[in-house]
Amino acid sequence: MTRSAVGLRSERGPLLLALLLSLALVALDSTIIATAVPSIVSSIGGFAQFPWLFSIYLLAQAVTVPVYGKLADLFGRKPVILFGIAAFLAGSVAAGLAWSMTALIVFRAVQGFGAGAIQPMTMTIVGDIYSVEERAKVQGYLASVWGIAAVVGPTLGGIFSEYVSWRWIFFVNIPVCLLAGWMIATKFKEKVSRGKPRIDYRGAALMVAGLSLVILGLLEGGQAWSWSSPTSVAVLGVGAALLVVFVLAERRVAEPMVPLWVFRRRLLATTSLVAFGVGAVVLGLTSYVPTFVQDVLGHGPLVAGFALATLTVGWPLTASFAGRLYTRVGVRACGLIGGALVIAGAAMLLLLGRSSSVVEVGAFCFVIGAGLGIVAAPTLIAAQSTVEWHERGVVTGMNMFARSLGSALGVAAFGAVANSLLGSSAGSAHHDPARLNHAVHYVFLAVLAMAVLMTIAVRLMPRVRLGGPPATATPGAAPPEAAATPEAAATPEAAATSGAQAGERALAVPARPAGVPAASPGDR
Repeated sequence: MTRSAVGLRSERGPLLLALLLSLALVALDSTIIATAVPSIVSSIGGFAQFPWLFSIYLLAQAVTVPVYGKLADLFGRKPVILFGIAAFLAGSVAAGLAWSMTALIVFRAVQGFGAGAIQPMTMTIVGDIYSVEERAKVQGYLASVWGIAAVVGPTLGGIFSEYVSWRWIFFVNIPVCLLAGWMIATKFKEKVSRGKPRIDYRGAALMVAGLSLVILGLLEGGQAWSWSSPTSVAVLGVGAALLVVFVLAERRVAEPMVPLWVFRRRLLATTSLVAFGVGAVVLGLTSYVPTFVQDVLGHGPLVAGFALATLTVGWPLTASFAGRLYTRVGVRACGLIGGALVIAGAAMLLLLGRSSSVVEVGAFCFVIGAGLGIVAAPTLIAAQSTVEWHERGVVTGMNMFARSLGSALGVAAFGAVANSLLGSSAGSAHHDPARLNHAVHYVFLAVLAMAVLMTIAVRLMPRVRLGGPPATATPGAAPPEAAATPEAAATPEAAATSGAQAGERALAVPARPAGVPAASPGDR
């Protein structure tokens, strides 16, 4: 199989380029804002609220992913991803014009609604048109987007904050949105069978309300009120109760927003837990590494951006290598190697102090990013490869949902830790370096704990070795790959067959007809 079979020069190359450009929107936005936080706080205030810039975005993304998955099953991937790009564009323009932290948080939620469609649709389309072996290589392309964004995003964020205005970190999305939308509209063709969507509105309301209260309780606990106060107990208790009602309600819905059969399949449940941990680790570091570099070590936002960039530079480098690794040793063994690297890097962060260098910060983040690259891609591919075509959108969406949920709850919890230790100075734009150093170290300790839990989730996965014929893009048909079954061996012959057959598939992907059920309620 030649590289051009899955590269940008192949038959599917134009569509791959369009998907990469769409993913670049989410990737760039995830990295460009981190280094601008101190400038934003200095301009419009609200240091204690700044974790909401991340958590509200990720919460909006998380709660909309299942809805977009349902709509994509009926109307096709194309209109859903185009709607996401349009929402992201509107949110970016509004955020650039924000006049207060509250307004900026609201507009970040609009961006999150757009991102909730873009990222899962991108990954679902990739799962539809590429085989298991091809996806190992395509993951290198996808991961490279995050690697480029890791360098370009923080650099632009630092330059805009230091020399122009932080508002341009949002305005820069405008041309990218327009180009990505045009590429998807012109390069992605699909046949769609129209029908009436069945959306779980009650489930959506319960989930949004429950998660909002839980995150509010984590953000304000120990700051606006004590953890043992009646207010804290009420907010967290009601939030938890709503989530319990949500789970019970989903059991009686014909097409639930979050299908409970996903949790009954061991591989899907454990890979979702891994994705949850990945999201929490990434956003914990993205939120507090730049703050540590700037306010504790005394460097500017541009230097802080380069320090953080190493996190997502290591990711694509190892993600490409992981494609060759997991087909040989299995997904679980591959994930355990990555988990060990993440734990080692997070432990090294605890060695940082006020006399540490930026090089040390960057090196430790690089190790964590390298570990995440070996964990994230293989576990997602394993989840996609064990289900039929008409379940792949649900499974991909659930994995993205878990990662977004981990990011939202993780950054909220880390913010609660930092705010509780900073006390009354949490709302100030400037902090005593020694006190902030102490608070951030507890955040790093929480990141280490999450890395350990993520690795335990990898250990609980069944043994899986990926390989076999290519996936099918035929609506409603089961993929012939069924290749990621426990103990299934990947062979060179299967890989060769995969490449030959995949090269013959057309670029246009027909959508699943409305009559095909979204998911099998059975347990595997």
